[in-house]
Amino acid sequence: MPNPEDSISRKLEAMIVAGTLTRDPAQLVIARRLDHLSSELAAGRAERKSNALGWLFASRKNEHPPLKGLYLYGGVGRGKTMLMDLFFETVPIKRKRRAHFHEFMADVHERIFMHRQKLKNGETRQADPMPPVAAEIFAEARLLCFDEFSVTDIADAMILSRLFGELFSKGCVLVATSNVEPGNLYKDGLNRGLFLPFINLLKAHADIVPLDTTTDYRLAKIEGLPVWSSPLGPDADAELDNAWKLATAGLTVTSAEVAFKGRKIVVPKAAGECARFSFADLCEKPLGAADYLAILSHYRTLFVEHIPHLGPERRNETKRFIMLIDTIYDHGARLFASAASAPIDLLTAKKGTEGFEFDRTVSRLIELQSKEYAANHHAASAVS
Repeated sequence: MPNPEDSISRKLEAMIVAGTLTRDPAQLVIARRLDHLSSELAAGRAERKSNALGWLFASRKNEHPPLKGLYLYGGVGRGKTMLMDLFFETVPIKRKRRAHFHEFMADVHERIFMHRQKLKNGETRQADPMPPVAAEIFAEARLLCFDEFSVTDIADAMILSRLFGELFSKGCVLVATSNVEPGNLYKDGLNRGLFLPFINLLKAHADIVPLDTTTDYRLAKIEGLPVWSSPLGPDADAELDNAWKLATAGLTVTSAEVAFKGRKIVVPKAAGECARFSFADLCEKPLGAADYLAILSHYRTLFVEHIPHLGPERRNETKRFIMLIDTIYDHGARLFASAASAPIDLLTAKKGTEGFEFDRTVSRLIELQSKEYAANHHAASAVS
C-alpha cells in the first residue's frame, strides 16, 4: 500500500511550506483523488499477488468493477502536469508508463506496422493488429499516464476507440491531462463521427474532472524574469538556471525524444511544456524548420543556452538559428536564452541573405522579451 508520507497531498503540503508552491484548494482536491486512485491500484496489485487465480476472477464481469482512471482538464499553467507527475512518481506499481500522448501514438503506429510485417512474412495468422498490439502494451503497463492529451491526427483518431476498447477490457487504467474536455477532442476533425465512440469509451472508463483554478501559476512564476541573458558567463548561466527552476517547479525533469519522420530528436532536459537545449543541440546539427516545429508541437517554452557570436564561419548555424527563432515566433512559443551578446550584436558580419534576414531575427528576439508577447503566448496556449 502507498506510504501516507509519500502521498501527493503530503508532497504538495511540503512544497507549500517550502515556498515553492502557492496553496491552491483546487489542486489539493485533485491530489486527494489521485491519492485514492493510487491506493486502489496498489490494492489491486496486492490482491492479484495473493491470489494465483486473480487474473481469472478479474476477467469475470461483476466480480471486480473496472477501476476508473482520471481525465484532468483545464487551462495551461494550472498545475495539471505537476499533479500527474507526482501521481506517477508515487503510485506503487511497476507496470506503468508516462508519455506524451503523441509519442505514445507514434509507438502504437510502429507496433501496428511491425505486426503487419509479421503477417506479410507468414509469422502470424492474426490479421487484425489491434488485439496483439493492445496485449503488448498492457503487458508492459497497466497504468498509462498521458500529458497533453490532444487528438489532431486522423490516423490516431481512427484507431483510438478500438485500441482503448482492447486496453480497457484488459483492465488498463488511464490518467491523462488535457487543455480541453473530452467533448472537444478532435473538434471539427475529418470524419469526426468515427471518433465519437472513443469519447463515450473515455467517459465510461475515466472520471472527467476539471481543474477549477483561474490562476496561471506558470505565468506567475516566470513573469518578470530575464528572457535574454548576456554576455555568457556565470551570471548568465545563473539567470537561465533560475528561470528553468521556477518554470519547472514541481515537475519531473528528464531527457526525452521527439519522434519525427522515422527518426528521433533528442531533448536533453524536458519537464511539462518546457524543454532545454544548448545552441549546439539545435543549430549545429542538421535540423530544419520542420524539426523545430515538431519540437514545438510538444513543448511551448524553449530554453536555449550558450548562443555564441555568429560570424561567417558559422553560416549554416546562423541559417538554422534564424529558422529556429522564426518558428518560435510564428507559433507563439516562449524563449529563454543565454547568449554572447545582445541580439543586435550577435551577428558579427552582415553579409548576404543571412545578414538581411538577421534584422528580422533581431526584431523578433526583442519582441520575444516583451511583456505583451508573454501575455499573448499564455492567452494562445489557453485556447490551443
